[in-house]
Formats: sequence, structure tokens, C-alpha cells
Amino acid sequence: MTKIALVTGGNKGIGFETVRQLAQQNIKVFLGARNETEGKNAEETLRTESLDVTFIKLDISSSDDIENTRNFIEKQFGKLDILINNAAVFLDSAWFGNNTETVPLKTLRDTFDINYFGTVELTQALLPLLKKSDAGRIVNISSVSGSFGVHLDQSHWLYQLKPYAYSASKTALNQFTVFLANALGDSKIKVNAVNPGWVQTSIGSDQAPLTPQEGAKSGVAMALIDENGPSGTFSQDGEALPW
Repeated sequence: MTKIALVTGGNKGIGFETVRQLAQQNIKVFLGARNETEGKNAEETLRTESLDVTFIKLDISSSDDIENTRNFIEKQFGKLDILINNAAVFLDSAWFGNNTETVPLKTLRDTFDINYFGTVELTQALLPLLKKSDAGRIVNISSVSGSFGVHLDQSHWLYQLKPYAYSASKTALNQFTVFLANALGDSKIKVNAVNPGWVQTSIGSDQAPLTPQEGAKSGVAMALIDENGPSGTFSQDGEALPW
């Protein structure tokens, strides 16, 4: 039976390459994007590669979009096998420095609305469909910037980079990963967080060393783990990262 996947923020960057790499594994992939034009263009591009990709309008800060997505997948397939929570925003003024004393509350709220609250709401809405899968997989695309361990390590390259809104939202996402994995411990669903690395995207900038294709690999690999694979972990390229 064909596996069904949903990737949020699938119209560009890591999300787009994640959609491509999953579809190359003969998986039916829904490409979620809030921008309809960009989403349809991304769908068209991947379909020219003979990949089974369908755009679905999904702004994860919209409860209506979330409900429509759930209803559409349920009506069409009755289940969901893979959910990759990739959609995210970076609204801090800069990566460098520490803006904790000055970051506007609106920046915090708008960041959490997408990176955390929207992700949680979507995941909760889709859990009934994931529970109908023989091997449900949830992959949260997090960031090493959300790691307490890294930000306490003065020798780490990221130590001087403390954009508070983005980092705090990813820390919250990491805890959601741990808690949800625990809640679903008796099920066949596995929940993990991955760090894609420093990637050439609108968030990572063109100075980053990794291409979107390389950045997508960790999430795709975690989405394809078998029943012996881990749950409740935070990693990059199979290597554990500090919480």
C-alpha cells in the first residue's frame, strides 16, 4: 500500500527537497504551503520529474487550513503515514548577538505562532490519521539553536549566536517532541526531532555550507526508519545532539 506523507513549508528550501526525496521513494506526498502560487509552482516542478506530489494550501497558523487539510487527507486516503513539521519563520533582527533584553513581544508571539503553536495544533489534528498507519512517523525539523547544551558550551561555534525568539521556539518544539514520543510510547508512531544543519535557505542565508538537498537528508532518513528505529530523539545525520 502506498505511503502518504505531508510536509509543511514544502514550497522551498529544505521543505521542497524533503518533498522531492520522499516522493523519490514512491511515497505520495502532500506539499503544504501557505502561498498558493509558490506551492503550485513547486508541485508543477516536481511533477515534471514524474513524482507523485500534490499541493495543499496549509498555513499552520490557520485553524481553518489545518481542519481542511485533515479532512482532505482523511477523505482521500483515510490515514497518514509521515508528517514532517518543517514550516518555520525567523523573525529576530539578526542571528548574531543576544537580543533577549530587547526582542519585541510581537516577534516572540509571531515566531511561536508558527514554529510552535501551529506545529502542535497541526500534529494534534492529524494524530488520528497517523494512528491508522501501520508505522506512523512524525519528524519535527528543529534547530541546534534550540539546544540548552549548545548554548551552555562556550566552545561551540553557536555560543555567540542567541536570537531569542527563534531559539526559544525550537527549544519548545524539542520538548514537544520528547513529551509526544512519551505519550505515544505504546503505539507504532515514532516522534523525533532533527537538526538539518546550517543550510542555504532564507533562514540560513547563502553563507551556509550545506545545500537544501543535504539539509533535507536527516529528516527524510528519520521519516523512513523501521520499527526498530528510535523515538524521542534529537539528531543530525544519525548523530545525537544535546537537548
